[in-house]
Amino acid sequence: MRFSTSFTAASLTAVALAAPAPVSPTATDVTDVYAAEATALTLSPVSHVKGKVFDRYVSIWLENTDYAAAAADPTMEALAKKGIKLTNSFAVTHPSEPNYLSVFGGWRPFRATPSNVSTIADLLDDKGVSWGVYQEDMPYSGYQGFSWVNPKTGANDYVRKHNPAIVYNSIANSPEKAAKVKNFTLFNEELKSNKLPQWLFITPNMLNDGHDTNVTFDASWSNTLVHITFDENEDYTIQNQILAVLLGDAIPKELVGTVDDNYYNHYSELATVEANWDLKTLGRWDVGANVFANVASKTRDNVRKWNNDDYPAFEKMFFNSSYPGILSTTTWAPQPVPDIHSRRKGRTTLDSIQDAWPGSDDKNYYHGELEIPDGMHPPKYPEPFSAYWA
Repeated sequence: MRFSTSFTAASLTAVALAAPAPVSPTATDVTDVYAAEATALTLSPVSHVKGKVFDRYVSIWLENTDYAAAAADPTMEALAKKGIKLTNSFAVTHPSEPNYLSVFGGWRPFRATPSNVSTIADLLDDKGVSWGVYQEDMPYSGYQGFSWVNPKTGANDYVRKHNPAIVYNSIANSPEKAAKVKNFTLFNEELKSNKLPQWLFITPNMLNDGHDTNVTFDASWSNTLVHITFDENEDYTIQNQILAVLLGDAIPKELVGTVDDNYYNHYSELATVEANWDLKTLGRWDVGANVFANVASKTRDNVRKWNNDDYPAFEKMFFNSSYPGILSTTTWAPQPVPDIHSRRKGRTTLDSIQDAWPGSDDKNYYHGELEIPDGMHPPKYPEPFSAYWA
C-alpha cells in the first residue's frame, strides 16, 4: 500500500513536470500563439429566440471614413439601394477604440474595462440569445494580444482595439465567453454547418477598407437584420458623422431603397437589439438611445429628436474628443455607475447589475436621455463627484 501511494505521487509529479505551462492569451510571440491555438477553447452555441422584428442581428464595422466619402463609395451606394440608408448616424468620440467599446457596454471607456462592468453579452445570455464575435485574422478564439502580425506576410492584420469584447474583462476573464470571440475561419465553418448565433459582431482586418467586403446572405438566414457602419469619421474638425446601412430580409419591401434621417449613434445598436428581444438594459446610454425606426415602429419605442432647449444645440456637438474618465492621467473622473432604476417600455436594468451596484444613485449620471456628452460638453456628475472635472 505504501509502495502504491509512493508510485502514484511520483507518477503525478512526472506528469506535472512533463506538461507544458499554459500559454498566456496575451502572448504575441509566434511560437506561443501557435501553442495556444492548438488548445484554445471555442464555443458555438445556437438558439432560436423569436424577436419582434428580426431573429438574427449582424453588425459589421468598417474603419474611419467621413460620411460624404462613404456615401459616394460605389460599394456603399449599391448596398444602400438594397436596404435603408441611415443619413444622420454618429460615432460617439475619437479615436476608434472607445467607439467599439460603446456598442458593447453602453458607454465609452478606453483600453481596459473592469470585470464588474456588464455588456451586451450579459443581456443576451440572460434571455438565452446566442452570440458571437468574429475578428478577421485573429489567430485563435479568446486571443487577448494587442495585435497579431501575419508571420507569412508581415502585415499587422489584427488589432485588439477593434475587438470590443476582449477589452471588457467580464468577457476576457471568462473562458466560456472568451471562447465565443473567434476568427473568420470559424465564421465560415459555422456558416457552412448552420451554427451561427443569433447576434453577431464582425470586424474586418486592418487591410480591408470596405471595398473588398462581399456581403452575402445565406438562404437559411431568414428574418435577419444586417447593420453596416463605420467606427468613426476621418476628419476631426467636423462633426463625427458616419454612414450606416440596414440590410436583410427583416426589412419590409416597401422600405428597401429608402432613407432614414433620424438621429442615431452607436448606442442605437444596443437599444435596437434590446427592444427586439425585449432584453434588460445596461442602465447606461443604451437606455435613451433611439431604436432604429423600422424596428421602433413594431416595438412602439419613440424615436426622438435632440433637445436643443435643455442641451447644447446639436450643431455644436462634434463627438470628436474624450471627456474625463478613470484612465485619464490629466482629467481623471470616477467610473460612472449604471442607473439601476432605468426603465424603457417595460425594459429594466439587468438584475445582476442592480445587485452589483446597490445604493449608487449618487454616483450615476445616466437618466435615460437621448442626448449624450462629448469632450467639449462633458457629463455632469452628481455632487461631490462633479468637482473632478469642473
